[in-house]
Amino acid sequence: MKITPLTREGFEQFWPAFQNIIQARKTYAIDPDLSFEAAYRLWCETPQMTYVAKENDMVLGSYYLKPNAAGPGDHICNCGYMVTPEARGRGVATKMCEHSQAAAVNLGYTGMQFNSVVSTNSGAVRLWQKLGYEIIGTIPGGYRHAEKGLVDCFIMFKKLL
Repeated sequence: MKITPLTREGFEQFWPAFQNIIQARKTYAIDPDLSFEAAYRLWCETPQMTYVAKENDMVLGSYYLKPNAAGPGDHICNCGYMVTPEARGRGVATKMCEHSQAAAVNLGYTGMQFNSVVSTNSGAVRLWQKLGYEIIGTIPGGYRHAEKGLVDCFIMFKKLL
């Protein structure tokens, strides 16, 4: 698996998985009706960096990295990760998270915060904890899950330096 900067062409390949994930309304607080152009701006242009994980030209997943806040809070970064349905369970999220931590350190970040990890996304919660992230807060009923209604979200953090 190779992780490289995401191009517009790469996002076009990734778009069906992105669209599937946001329309499922189980893990991401992104408008499920978001257009391709708006999604491209959100995922690729707004963040500081966006990467794609590929194997033999097949897109496995993508992540973005950006400051979590501005000014005096810009030493903490934020990332978002998506894995294509076909690549789940293959360690893609682990590799992307490890890659993102190294990229963050190289960019001078001292910590990484996930602002809203849906509590029912138990696989992600377990993985982030395994990789050293701690739940530092809970947003009660912070997510409208498509099947379960209002569920909590976790704020998770890891010190990088």
